[in-house]
Amino acid sequence: MYEIIIDKNKVNTQILILENGILVEKYEKKERLEGNIYVGKIKNKVEGMQAAFVDIGEAHNAFIHNRDMETEAKAGSPILVQIKKEETTKKGAKLTTKIMLTGRYIILMPNASFITISQKIEDEKERNRLLEIVKQMIPEKCGSIIRTSAEGKEKEELQEEMEKLIKQWERIKNTKIEEFPKKVYQSPTMLQKIILDLVDKKVTRILVNDLEVKKQVEQELQNIEEKIEVVYQEDVLSCFGLETALAKLENRKIWLKSGAFITIDKTEALTAIDVNSGKYIGKQDLEQTSYEVNAEATEEIAKQIRLRDIGGIIIIDYIDMNNEENKEKIKGLLKKYCKKDRSKTQIEEFTKLNLLEMTRKHMFSND
Repeated sequence: MYEIIIDKNKVNTQILILENGILVEKYEKKERLEGNIYVGKIKNKVEGMQAAFVDIGEAHNAFIHNRDMETEAKAGSPILVQIKKEETTKKGAKLTTKIMLTGRYIILMPNASFITISQKIEDEKERNRLLEIVKQMIPEKCGSIIRTSAEGKEKEELQEEMEKLIKQWERIKNTKIEEFPKKVYQSPTMLQKIILDLVDKKVTRILVNDLEVKKQVEQELQNIEEKIEVVYQEDVLSCFGLETALAKLENRKIWLKSGAFITIDKTEALTAIDVNSGKYIGKQDLEQTSYEVNAEATEEIAKQIRLRDIGGIIIIDYIDMNNEENKEKIKGLLKKYCKKDRSKTQIEEFTKLNLLEMTRKHMFSND
């Protein structure tokens, strides 16, 4: 059971997600450009970088690699693009011409040629059922991704959403452009996306500490059949005892119950997580002690990755283990705990230096 808490304060607005009363996800509400679609103007091509800079009418020119352009375009010409990654203080937004329109159950990809399905739907019979349904309804020269939330849904529900996405694409494609650059599609806000993604996961209520925000949430819920209670709670953080949990998210070092700890260090290229035995000395041999600490750390690592919405390449420096079976157990535990994560994760193998590599997709781009 999920509850969503929206805490508006003088600095920002936080969106917190509780699962069975425990904080599992935290986001800061920001104006997002990711997912927006524009008719942009190519400013200049940089052959040495195999890329181009594109004016999309926002504060900074955006950037597109040649591999993300489906057709050749010249400087000054219009180009239909979608933002695939937010701009940063150092780089402009990253663009693609491979458009994706996201629904509750389905992602429509105009001009693609494949249909794929979420790996989190594991039942083979259900996978085949959903693939067959989407194959029958998808237009020619379009592709699709079937989302995890489609599991168990009837054909009629999927058909209705597919029709909405197709109409959405037709409106975008047929927008009259007299001057460009011009925005032709506004992606859902962070709040809209969270509600859309979680509504099937039994959200019991949404609590807010601001009456104006409460009205906004109630308006968002008008388009959703499920009935979700929206409650005004002035002291929403202290009511749930969340101040301590939120403060800990700022810490580099996280202590474990055994006396061991992990550290989390983020760089521009990757996030490094180190496991340290700390005060834990174990009761058996070194190998068993290392395994016990690593096993305890693995659950906390999966929890922190989700809580902090850590994305990109993640390198975990576990305490060295010589037993290959123990390494496989740790890898299995990490996969098990990451199944609770709504975002896509990919866990690789241990390297020769006993580092475990994994990747995770941001729920919302923060960098």
